Amino acid sequence: MSGKYVAYPEYKDSGVEWLGSIPEHWMFTELKRYSSVQGGYAFSSDSFVDKGRAVIRIGDIKQDGTVSLDSCKHIKKYGSTQYSQYEVHYGDLLMAMTGATIGKAGWYKEKEPALLNQRVGSFKCRKNHLDYNFFWYVLNSFGYQEYIVLTAFGGAQPNISDAGMVGYQSALPPVDEQQKIANFLDHETAKIDTLIAKQQQLITLLKEKRQAVISHAVTKGLNPNAPMRDSGVEWLGEVPEHWEVKRLKNTSEVVDCRNKTPEYIADGEYFVVRTTNIKNQKLDMNGALYTDNANFKIWTQRGIPPAGSIFFTREAPAGEVCLVPDNLKFCMGQRMMNFICHNSEYTSYLFNFLLSDCLERYIESVSHGSTVAHLRVEQVENIPVLIPPLNEAKAIQQQLSIIKSKYLRLTKEADKTISLMQERRTALISAAVTGKIDVRSWQAPEPSSQKETAV
Repeated sequence: MSGKYVAYPEYKDSGVEWLGSIPEHWMFTELKRYSSVQGGYAFSSDSFVDKGRAVIRIGDIKQDGTVSLDSCKHIKKYGSTQYSQYEVHYGDLLMAMTGATIGKAGWYKEKEPALLNQRVGSFKCRKNHLDYNFFWYVLNSFGYQEYIVLTAFGGAQPNISDAGMVGYQSALPPVDEQQKIANFLDHETAKIDTLIAKQQQLITLLKEKRQAVISHAVTKGLNPNAPMRDSGVEWLGEVPEHWEVKRLKNTSEVVDCRNKTPEYIADGEYFVVRTTNIKNQKLDMNGALYTDNANFKIWTQRGIPPAGSIFFTREAPAGEVCLVPDNLKFCMGQRMMNFICHNSEYTSYLFNFLLSDCLERYIESVSHGSTVAHLRVEQVENIPVLIPPLNEAKAIQQQLSIIKSKYLRLTKEADKTISLMQERRTALISAAVTGKIDVRSWQAPEPSSQKETAV
């Protein structure tokens, strides 16, 4: 930690190797002595209704530590005692007990009580022994999160029990000191969070600027003095007068998948490309599912998408694209499409055209402003595409390649800064809740003296 922090004057051995020494007056104990966990109820899917009492699922606990009810499920109102043990109230601490996000903690800050779904746990602390604010930081410390990973059972779908969640060995200071530590961390982590938010805003702005540059290049070209004409397409507006306006089906072979997804085979050889695998213009292999040779032959009767051609999703969500990679054994799942340019030298240009806001504006035009869950095949085939002369298309691609590399570098730098600040945040929390730094004399600075600098 930074030299600005001091250690406690006296320490004692905790008896636990990873924890090491703890302040002399701190107590070494297991959390179960001062806290317990209430697991959720297995509500059946047919019990959910449009309006009623909110039911908190794992997905409602967000990465930023909040609990959002924006997309939660609901059940009908119930009597005063029914499900009462599964109620959560303002200020309760919740945690995911299974899956990839096991150990993800959230703080419930809604006025209305809600209910816990299965595999979500709610912590209860003993008053005058364990401060909720301090406990929140213990749950977010490196030691506790590492403990959850090591304690979980179940292999590919890790789980942790109610008892396991509070089996963690921890060092606890007196309650008044817990409160001081929590106040210190509230202030210092808020400063770090502000800096992280600014970097996240920068990434958003970079993405918006990147798309704006791409959109301008593929609709106006690189020559600002080029004569313009009306494209005949309302949302396209004016375009260079020597460019052609064509339908996608007249520029490329548009291959639709079969109207269902092949059978998944656990040890299958062929990757089934689903719409969920197309993210950020890349093929995401997370959650990959496979099929066998028999299914592969059936699902590639319309052809095997060649390397370098374009994958396109027409549902969930519509309009995601990526290039088909080399050396991949695969077939397309439901709602997937493939575009093969008649002239392969236009592929990079077409790919950038689909990355521009032109596709978004086209989807809005065919949906008349409503939310579109999917595009029909004929709607995809009729996407208007601007076609410049080949030499201009190549120049546009070359220029955009340089620009995209620049934005990618800037985005990676911002991502790296966020990661470093998140690591710093966790390290500070861990140091404070394990007694490696003494913050008992810390005082919150006056508002006028606070600076937006990282701790």
